[in-house]
Amino acid sequence: MASLREALLCWFAENARPLPWRESYDPYQVWLSEIMLQQTQMERAVGYFQRFVARFPDMASLAAASEEEVLKLWEGLGYYSRAKNLLACARRVVAAHGGALPHDPKTLQALPGIGPYTAGAVASIAFARDVTAVDANVERVFARLFDLDMPVREARTRAFILETAAALVPRGKAREWNQALMELGALVCLPKRPRCSECPLSGQCEAYRLDLVFERPVPAKAVDYIPMDVASGLLVREGRVFIQKRPETGVWAGLWEFPGGTVESGETPEQAVVREFREETDLDVAITAKLAVVRHGYTRYRVALHCFALRDLNDAAEPALHAAQEGRFATLAELSGLAFPAGHRKLIDQLVGQNRGGLLLDPMR
Repeated sequence: MASLREALLCWFAENARPLPWRESYDPYQVWLSEIMLQQTQMERAVGYFQRFVARFPDMASLAAASEEEVLKLWEGLGYYSRAKNLLACARRVVAAHGGALPHDPKTLQALPGIGPYTAGAVASIAFARDVTAVDANVERVFARLFDLDMPVREARTRAFILETAAALVPRGKAREWNQALMELGALVCLPKRPRCSECPLSGQCEAYRLDLVFERPVPAKAVDYIPMDVASGLLVREGRVFIQKRPETGVWAGLWEFPGGTVESGETPEQAVVREFREETDLDVAITAKLAVVRHGYTRYRVALHCFALRDLNDAAEPALHAAQEGRFATLAELSGLAFPAGHRKLIDQLVGQNRGGLLLDPMR
């Protein structure tokens, strides 16, 4: 084990990426980076991290922010519950811990949005505590290093990985060790194209010795993706389009959207958008143009979002809010400052980028 630790730590010292939160290991920045990296590739997370720190340089400034501003800065990262938990955690830390993140992993786990991995990562990387931080990269490295012949999330395999990870942490070197394992998985022990010739641990890797690197980790059961057709409408009055803010709970909570919903069995998207508008706003509308079909995915769904320009048949009646907490009419330019789900943001970007506001019949200016 000593030779394994030494080989990996030497490799990390020479190959660690110059990530912004590694410059000072400031606990606030380490925590912020870990929350962003939970469901986001490193390349994308760095840009978001830099914008966040520029706007909210410390825990107190983030805690004082509005949810709307945090969601807008988060827009495009997905899994928006992370942004809400980020804000809730900042406020809790300011209120209960004087604005400083606690060192203890169990205390960290009591905060919103922090699970076992994130608690271990923050405790070890920010505070140099001798605890583990096992992410998907570490699971893949261990599956190959120890030739684990069952999926890494299977209970017995998971228990072995956690126990082995705890035994391997070198005293006083958890910050470097945990990052080295994750860095090895991110840069060398890749899922589909492992670079075994560059790996400092290849001489101690059982999967490499047995020529089973491409068979490890053992894959879990494949995810069955669910196709979904959704219809959404842009209703324009006097140069402004109607938007509504989703409820505080549920999918995309607190984000703005154009009214709409799932296309039901036997319906066309055109019929669905008219029905959904009536159900959500009590307004009767007519379609003036089909704007686009925007394709995107979230969780297990693969969505085709059918987007329509609409005109009002209600003589400017006020929209009801049966599926939202707030509604308003906004110009196309104003939409850029609000947070929308990915599909709706893609539509807005298309309209702006292609200068297609005229398709809405009443120019939004």
